[in-house]
Amino acid sequence: MAKPVYVINGPNLNRLGKREPEIYGTTTLAEIEAMCRDAAGMPIRFHQSNIEGQIIDWIHEAIDEGAGIIINPAGYSFTSIAILDALKMFAGPIIELHISNIHKREAHYHHSYVSKVATAVIAGLGPHGYAVAVRAIADLLAEASKEARP
Repeated sequence: MAKPVYVINGPNLNRLGKREPEIYGTTTLAEIEAMCRDAAGMPIRFHQSNIEGQIIDWIHEAIDEGAGIIINPAGYSFTSIAILDALKMFAGPIIELHISNIHKREAHYHHSYVSKVATAVIAGLGPHGYAVAVRAIADLLAEASKEARP
């Protein structure tokens, strides 16, 4: 069986659909998970936590068991050196995802630590950015698989 792609969501994303709909829309995290599974031609492990340590534990699990990581670190994007350090250990592709365009928002949203290690960044596509990210990571993994063959 193929290794899974980890889709890891950070703090407050469990409140999607209710939280600031003018910024994040009305799509719930459960609906986003369904979008990811519909877009995937591979196993997906979908997670959300408001706790930094739990997110790091899932990254560690992905280091041992995963093919790729799609991460929406939410507020931890701008504060967590610990998540950055964990992601540095991951050998596969990492896609950083933001529902809103963080560069059109307040200045404190403009510097993401995760971007330093991300293979790619998707921001501003709303909840549909998740399906884009799943398809993109599948392409990155397929390309890496072709390059690994003799």
